[in-house]
Amino acid sequence: MKNLKLIALSLLLLANFSCNNANKSTETESEVVVENNFSLVEDSTKVSFVAYKTTEKVPVGGQFTKINISNFGQGATALEAMNGTEFSIPVSSLFTNDATGTRDPKILEFFFGVMENTELISGVFKVEGSKCSIDVTLNGSTQNIPLEYSTVNDTQFIFDGVMNLEDWDALDAVSSINKACEALHTGKDGVSKTWSEVAVHAEVLLEKK
Repeated sequence: MKNLKLIALSLLLLANFSCNNANKSTETESEVVVENNFSLVEDSTKVSFVAYKTTEKVPVGGQFTKINISNFGQGATALEAMNGTEFSIPVSSLFTNDATGTRDPKILEFFFGVMENTELISGVFKVEGSKCSIDVTLNGSTQNIPLEYSTVNDTQFIFDGVMNLEDWDALDAVSSINKACEALHTGKDGVSKTWSEVAVHAEVLLEKK
C-alpha cells in the first residue's frame, strides 16, 4: 500500500513539474517572438545611385525621393523580417541636384522614356542565410542584383550593389541618354561615353516592436 502511495505521489509531482516547465517554455517562446519582431520606420528608406560618364568614368549621383514599401514581414532577425519585402519607385521622383534643372528631365525622357513600362522600378528584397539580393523589374525584365550590406547598429542597414544595364536589355536607353548628353559626356580624349554600370545604394531603418 505504501508503494502505491509513493508511486501516486511521484506521478503527481512529475505532472506538476512538467506543467510548470511547459508554461515557462510557452512564456519564453512568446517573449522571444515579441522581442524579435521588427517594423520599418516610416519614410526612413533612402535609395540612391551613381552612374558614370566619359572614358575616365566620372561619377554622377542621384536619388529617388519616393519609395513605396509593402509586404514587410516578421523574423527572428532584422534581415529575416526584410525577406520578401516588395518595393516600387516612381521614376518621376528622380532627383540629381542639378543646378541647371536640365539633367533630370533629360534622364526621364531619353533614358527611362525609351524603356518599356518604366513609370515604376519595382522589386523584391530577398534573404538567403546571410546573403541578400534584390530582384529588380525594369524595362519589362526582372533580374537579380546581389547586395553587400553593413550595419550602423542592430536596426540600421546599408546595402550596396551594382546594376549592369545590359542585363535588363537597356543598352538602347544608355545609347539614347549618351546621344542626348553627348557634349557633357565627352572626356579629355574626345570620346563621348555613358557607362552601362550603375552603383545602387539603399539605407533602411527598422525598429523593434
